[in-house]
Amino acid sequence: MTVPDPVLDAWTHAVREPAGEPRGVLFLLHGTGGDESDLLELAAAVAPDRLHIGVRGRSREEGITRFFRRYDALRYDQQHLASEAGALAAFVRRAAERYASAGLPRAALGYSNGANIALASELLGPGTFASLALLRAVQPFDRAPEPDLRGRRVLLLLGAHDPYLVAGEALPGFLSERGAEVEAEVLDAGHGLTRTDIERLADWFAKPPT
Repeated sequence: MTVPDPVLDAWTHAVREPAGEPRGVLFLLHGTGGDESDLLELAAAVAPDRLHIGVRGRSREEGITRFFRRYDALRYDQQHLASEAGALAAFVRRAAERYASAGLPRAALGYSNGANIALASELLGPGTFASLALLRAVQPFDRAPEPDLRGRRVLLLLGAHDPYLVAGEALPGFLSERGAEVEAEVLDAGHGLTRTDIERLADWFAKPPT
């Protein structure tokens, strides 16, 4: 009999174990309109040696699933963003305890809205993730926290033709100034993902997790 856990039960999620012993735990955070299964195949291709936990956002507006409420594409409900980022951080820590061996490093793979909530969770709760792969992220906060991010690895893949690029261009410098080890690249892409994203992700995840 499974004992109810309000922190875990508050988030719809899917868990997939690797063929062998996992080298870490990878949390998968979908883009607008997605769900907990959206990034499972991508994760299998780029990080097959991690335990994968796909998470579904809890905000639903006009039938579309997101991780937090927004006013438009680049203006977000700051109070709801902070609340959901904190709740996600609590889930990440609890899920890692429940599904994985103690001490395995936690990483995030987020796309668009999912990348933004992963970033928000780390900025508000440093140490939520040891590493973050952020695809088409923007700065979600109007007034961003400025935590010490030393020891954190971050991959930022932006799109040269992404209409939201201007809102993400400052992220590499912002994160580097906070002490994070940042790899950033502007790809010949729009907001959608490309084969190059997959190649860059696979190279990055092939490095030993921290």
